[in-house]
Amino acid sequence: MKLELGNIIINDIQFGEKSRVENSTLYVNKAEIEALILEDEHLTEATVDIARPGESIRITPVKDVLEPRVKVTGNGGIFPGVISKVDTVGSGRTHVLKGAAVVTTGRIVGFQEGIIDMTGKGAEYTPFSKTNNLVLACYKADGVVAHVYEKAVRMAGLKIASYLGELSRDIEPDTIDTYETLPLIESCRKYPELPTVAYVQMLQSQGLLHDTYVYGVDAKQIVPTMIYPTEIMDGAIISGNCVSACDKNTTYHHLNNCVVHDLFKRHGKDINFVGVIITNENVYLADKERSSNWTAKIAEYIGVDGVVISQEGFGNPDTDLIMNCKKIEEKGIDTVIITDEYAGRDGGSQSLADADERANAVVTGGNANELITLAPMDRIIGHIEYVDRIAGGFNGNMDEEGNLTIELQAIIGATNELGFNKLTAREY
Repeated sequence: MKLELGNIIINDIQFGEKSRVENSTLYVNKAEIEALILEDEHLTEATVDIARPGESIRITPVKDVLEPRVKVTGNGGIFPGVISKVDTVGSGRTHVLKGAAVVTTGRIVGFQEGIIDMTGKGAEYTPFSKTNNLVLACYKADGVVAHVYEKAVRMAGLKIASYLGELSRDIEPDTIDTYETLPLIESCRKYPELPTVAYVQMLQSQGLLHDTYVYGVDAKQIVPTMIYPTEIMDGAIISGNCVSACDKNTTYHHLNNCVVHDLFKRHGKDINFVGVIITNENVYLADKERSSNWTAKIAEYIGVDGVVISQEGFGNPDTDLIMNCKKIEEKGIDTVIITDEYAGRDGGSQSLADADERANAVVTGGNANELITLAPMDRIIGHIEYVDRIAGGFNGNMDEEGNLTIELQAIIGATNELGFNKLTAREY
């Protein structure tokens, strides 16, 4: 399967009478966006704001971040099974508004939404301080329960990202990147001298408000399977979860999965990247056993020499991670795991809730418990009163001057377990 990503560079977002892309600027008709959001009967109010890199703005609590894209050629459309019809995506051409993002917020507090600072110390820990953000604040109607509210806000983000992506359909891209994965047997024949490598992506699926969707299906309902890596780039996997902000994979992270991108960079050079195995993270032991058994079985069946495994979340998912690692290693397949750490504020506690001697090649995204103090911003988009309740916050964590002390886990993407961040740790 072959996919071209046509990147249209966006250096600024401005409000305008007509939504369009012109001279690397995304112009947005604010009233149109608000009207689209309020088509959902579960939402009674919506506000639209802009947050640019370097501005003294704090966005919180953040639900999701999405990158505007549109299918130009090839099967299906962006976000299949949710926004577009159910069709296999990952081929043809997709246009990307590179440098733009849609951020959703509101009074959504599952205790694990987070913060994006557009400047200052906090901005150094999130990739979304570097994007030009259209921020959607969505408010629920009376009587709407939390999980219905979450879905309404999720759909608003997907709808607006698709609307903005459509603006780029007829624009000539600034750059075009091409990605291709051949059918398995053909791929192995093409590079017989190179070690075959698959990517095992663990999807957060541990209960209500901890959901990830694959072609519109809640990942709790799937068994491990293989997909083409280019399907991920077309929105086959989207976020719907409320895990801690630091290691939440937003929809933007899925669309720009850097494990996939980095494996493609090495494909045909020193490895043969043959595809992606997706699996879920489970609550009950029987489900963990089933999924890890299937993941190891698929890796063995396709005959790979090595796998890279990434997880999402911490604590309970650490068991899924180690079970996947252990069982794949027992098949004679080398593994590398990508995780982060909850090692206490002093870094002295056990980093993972589970461990095994076979997990001997580990990449970490950093310690989420590390404390940081953020200076006040001139403007808040969203609601600052929740910063003591979200994961990483605590009672009394804001002083009279507005300085905010939090753990890194409160910052969106700070210790992301796809490696989509700037932190790691080394053994000397």
